[in-house]
Amino acid sequence: MSRLLNIILSLLLFSAAVFSCEKAKRDAPENPDDRMLSFDRERVEVPCTENRFSLRVSANFDYAVGFDVDWIREDKTRSSTLVRYFIVSENVMKEARTGEIRFTDVADRYYVKTVKVVQAAGQGPRPDMTMSIVDKDATAGTKALLGNLWAIADRGWMFGHHDDLIYGRYWYGEPGGSDTKAVCGDYPALFSVDLAEIMEGRAGADDEGLRRRAILEARERGEVILACAHLSNPLTGGNYKDNSSDKVAKEILTAGTAARTKFLSWLDRCADFAGSLKDSRGRLIPVMFRPFHEHTQNWPWWGSSCTTDAEFAALWKFTVEYLRDTKGVHNFLYVISPQMDANYSGNTRGRLLYRWPGDEYVDVLGMDCYHGTNNKAFVSNLKALEEVSRDKKKPCGVTEAGIESFTQKEYWSDYLAAPLKDRRISFVSMWRNKYVGGNESDKHYFSVYPGHPSEDDFRKVYALPESLFSKDLPDMYTLPKGYEIK
Repeated sequence: MSRLLNIILSLLLFSAAVFSCEKAKRDAPENPDDRMLSFDRERVEVPCTENRFSLRVSANFDYAVGFDVDWIREDKTRSSTLVRYFIVSENVMKEARTGEIRFTDVADRYYVKTVKVVQAAGQGPRPDMTMSIVDKDATAGTKALLGNLWAIADRGWMFGHHDDLIYGRYWYGEPGGSDTKAVCGDYPALFSVDLAEIMEGRAGADDEGLRRRAILEARERGEVILACAHLSNPLTGGNYKDNSSDKVAKEILTAGTAARTKFLSWLDRCADFAGSLKDSRGRLIPVMFRPFHEHTQNWPWWGSSCTTDAEFAALWKFTVEYLRDTKGVHNFLYVISPQMDANYSGNTRGRLLYRWPGDEYVDVLGMDCYHGTNNKAFVSNLKALEEVSRDKKKPCGVTEAGIESFTQKEYWSDYLAAPLKDRRISFVSMWRNKYVGGNESDKHYFSVYPGHPSEDDFRKVYALPESLFSKDLPDMYTLPKGYEIK
């Protein structure tokens, strides 16, 4: 019995000892964490514009700095251990945003302290490209066309041809007809047409119908329409080449004159025709309109021998304002097109801007180039055109070009593709191929047609990535992403 009590007592003493040890372990103080990390502030508020700020940091260990957003970065050229400098990018969104700056123990990635950065709301995303348009009330499709004319030059140049969809060298008025398509299997990206006969009331129902049909067909395929106007002399009654009087512009600009009344009746018909051009969804069809082309020359009644600088500028503005403001034409882009055939040495830019009516009255820079095989002149003029285009942020192109009755087999490679190489030009439009039927003695043509010796070379240039035809076009009537037209 005595022995049993001794055993029990021993067990009780052992258990007490173990419990005492465990309690001692639990009650013993842990090794203290003496790391210290603090900031002069734990929240930073910044405006929406780009902003710089600093944080004072106190720490007794090595730390690393990181971010949970990409719009905050450290200015490591200025930062030190005690003061860290940061840059916050501009907030272009319409909502405020929040990010964190994280300070982490280099030896212990689980030890993290943060500073919150709150940036105020911005004004919304800024466009990549802002362009000015003559008509602030232009239709959405017209504004989109202006943006696309600029954007497409990054890809290459659009091939165009005057009257290509109305007639060719051996055909006339056939729906779907095109000398271009007959050679390469594709339509031009740009269709050029003359509105003078419609404006003056000289076009019969058939001729007006052909022009209308061609424009509608071009638009349905997504092509671009360019229109000129070889208007007769409203003072003398002569044709567009009648430069016998230097009083025409004066008479048009003077209220109550017969010349003004006649000219305005032509603009009225132009406005009516423009307003009647609607696509299959009922939307107005945008047109690049270039009145008073080749005004650098002395042959037209609006040209250099018949008008002064001030008169031409006033005539241009009068025409634009009447169509836009009085007649409410909102599907026109306005194109100016001096003639540039030669090498103008140090005055190339000056000739391009000859009698410039003002940036607010021009949408597109054009030039008519009948330089023949003078590539040096063509390259010089293209270079100047591109420079002025960039300076004024207006798209540019060659509004007329070609050699009458050319026969060179490599014409397209040598005299078109080569000079245009690496140039930022939106389009080149060849002048017309006159319908001659079987009259082979009539050599009035400026582009390719079936049977022409340059057919193979034309197909070679057609295959180039930078030459753009109908099938190559993006949606020219939807504004490119990141563009603003105002």
